[in-house]
Amino acid sequence: MFTYVRAFLRLISRDEKGVTAIEYGLIAAIISLALVAGAQVAGPALNNMFTGIGNSLTAAQPAN
Repeated sequence: MFTYVRAFLRLISRDEKGVTAIEYGLIAAIISLALVAGAQVAGPALNNMFTGIGNSLTAAQPAN
């Protein structure tokens, strides 16, 4: 019985089908979470920056 269990465990340990796909999926999920977190942190700052640029451009227009 023990030899069957050892043989089965050896077979399972050598079977690596799908491992690469799972690893790529995990990497993609981590990158996606990082992008979402970065967008939430940087979003308000970018909005303020572009609003300031827009206000500066509006103020710099020549008077008619």
